[in-house]
Amino acid sequence: MSTLSGTERTRIRRLPERAGTDRTALHEILDAGRICHLGVIVDGSPRVLPTGYGRDGDTLYLHGSTGATSLRTTSEICVTVTHLDGLVLARSLFHHSMNYRSAVVYGHPRVVVSPEEKLTGLRAIVENLTPGRWDVARRPTRKELAATTLLALSLAEASVKTRSGPPGDDEEDYALDVWAGELPVGETIGSPIPDSRLRPGVTYPTLP
Repeated sequence: MSTLSGTERTRIRRLPERAGTDRTALHEILDAGRICHLGVIVDGSPRVLPTGYGRDGDTLYLHGSTGATSLRTTSEICVTVTHLDGLVLARSLFHHSMNYRSAVVYGHPRVVVSPEEKLTGLRAIVENLTPGRWDVARRPTRKELAATTLLALSLAEASVKTRSGPPGDDEEDYALDVWAGELPVGETIGSPIPDSRLRPGVTYPTLP
């Protein structure tokens, strides 16, 4: 599939011109993020939890402990990923906004049972969080795999919405002496802090 699904749930009603239709845009938003928000129903009540994730093709993988009730489900879930790219300051408070990229995925997840697919999904998560780390650190043992729940969610039903650019003020407000423009927002990774029990001579690897 090269285009996004067009279901009632994924149709953008508010400012539809900001909706994305290319599946590549969905992949790019997911690949650029590290934390998603997982929406589930647990014992009849809604619950939204932040968690790490990874993508392999058109499958999204989410993981956690086997004791996590939020992951012991094959009921329908909703996963969202949002990037804040900037604060948009207008001349009027009404037209203040944000520049962002967001994705919403709906579906019925399946619990991954196959050890081979578990490794595939965990690799996708690790590589999304810390590229190159899968080939450096020790792989999971059978016991560790058994203690890990992995959900696989199809990206078949998903939507994308973005905003970029300057504020859009009412025409008469452009005469106001009020600063307007964009305040870029970004994410940075700081310098590595070595573990106190690191063996002598072990250095931080250069990752892609």
